[in-house]
Amino acid sequence: MTTTALTRHDDNSTDDDEENDMAVTAAAMATAVRDRVGGWWRARREAARRDAGMSTAEYAVGTIAAAAFAAVLYKVVTSGTVSGALESMIGKALDASF
Repeated sequence: MTTTALTRHDDNSTDDDEENDMAVTAAAMATAVRDRVGGWWRARREAARRDAGMSTAEYAVGTIAAAAFAAVLYKVVTSGTVSGALESMIGKALDASF
């Protein structure tokens, strides 16, 4: 982080000196804000790089969850009610007149 020294004002300072001091102070504040924001973004990028993907355990849990969802979906689709509804829908679509 960049730091600047603050100057002491004496009673003989002119308006130009005060404007110059204010400009230096504003520049120092802008630099400090830019450094802090830049540091925050650097930290976020580094954190994102460290956690780039799933670990083996996460893959295993995801695979088991996908298999369980597929089994439930298979049971629902092959049930009598859903099977009958699908057969009637396909039958109506095939028997439609154009």
